[in-house]
Amino acid sequence: MSNLVLLIPIALFLGGLGLFAFLWSLKSGQYDDLDGAAWRVLDDDDDRPAAG
Repeated sequence: MSNLVLLIPIALFLGGLGLFAFLWSLKSGQYDDLDGAAWRVLDDDDDRPAAG
């Protein structure tokens, strides 16, 4: 029973920390362009000149 007194505040703190990180990532624009990164990986349009 005494372990729960310690574990419940730790669990609430970690949950709050995760929620804060999620809200921070939403506010900083992490999820604004979900498809852009996937398309940039597949884009073969290389504008740099060939080395050599």
